[in-house]
Amino acid sequence: MKKMKVIGWILTVLPVLMLLMSAVMKFVKPASAVEGFTHLGLPEKLAFGLGVIELTCTILYLIPQTTVLGAILLTGYLGGATFAHLRVGDAFIMPVILGVVIWGGIFLREPRLRALLPLRRKEK
Repeated sequence: MKKMKVIGWILTVLPVLMLLMSAVMKFVKPASAVEGFTHLGLPEKLAFGLGVIELTCTILYLIPQTTVLGAILLTGYLGGATFAHLRVGDAFIMPVILGVVIWGGIFLREPRLRALLPLRRKEK
């Protein structure tokens, strides 16, 4: 069980680092981020608001008491990112993988979620 929890925390921290970096890029707006917004057909003025949403959801995901809420909100956020990439014909797998890793991390470190969503039945 301890090993599962450690792996769960590793799977939690990895997407958090990526999401934090992504949020910071939306605030700092380097040329590559502005190019990305242009490529996706999004106005640059949306960057700050999206960064705030991404940062807020990520912080909620990090707090143990609100981790499930954060994961639900991040799932919605990443769904929007997936759609934005699909709309312009880009590869969309990264936000999907990120969402799976987010939920995998919670699943491994949160016994209440494992009880709610058992992957196998207990033998009688």
